[in-house]
Parts: sequence; C-alpha cells; structure tokens
Amino acid sequence: MLKRFRDLEIDWEMEPADAVALYLEWGNTGYGGSYENRVRSKNDYSNYFVVYNWEDKPKVCLVRRNSEGAEDLACLIVPDDMGRRFQDEVGGNKGVYPLNGEIRNWLETELYS
Repeated sequence: MLKRFRDLEIDWEMEPADAVALYLEWGNTGYGGSYENRVRSKNDYSNYFVVYNWEDKPKVCLVRRNSEGAEDLACLIVPDDMGRRFQDEVGGNKGVYPLNGEIRNWLETELYS
C-alpha cells in the first residue's frame, strides 16, 4: 500500500508537535524547535508519519500538511506485537505520537523494499 508513495519526499524527523508549530497560524513564529525555516505560503508542505493511538490497535498514517490543513494520504494498522510494544512505550495513553525506531524501520521496509 505504501509503495506508491516511495518517491514522495518524507520528513522522517517531523513530529506532530513540530507540524502544529510550523503550520498552524499561531505557531508559525519560530517556536524554538529544530525547524528554522518558517512556512511562507500554502504551497509549503510536509509529508510525515504519525501514530494515532486512539483505538485498540495503533494506526500509523502518512500525513501531508500545509497551512490550510492536514490530509492523511495512507493509514496502516501497526502489526500486533509491534503495536503492543508501542502502547507499552507510551504507557497505554491515547493520543497522537511520533514514530519510534521500530515503527520507522517497518515503514521504511514497506516503502522501499
């Protein structure tokens, strides 16, 4: 499913908090994160992955975000064992999270192998 996005430029370091700070109007003020370039127009966008941990099983989504909003380009349920380890890592808390190393490795394999 992800192979069709293999040529897309993905920001593997982008975390949900970075995306909000960069692309939401109130956060686009040099918030002190690792991103020095500010968003100048709706033509500026990022593609990145997030983990949604709202349901019984975590779901990872490839997101495209610009200053007008975000769109999930593709979503996958994290494999069971990996999903349980992730949920343990976040203390079973619900929310939106950045990738951990294990999930990133899995996604890179899904994209590029």
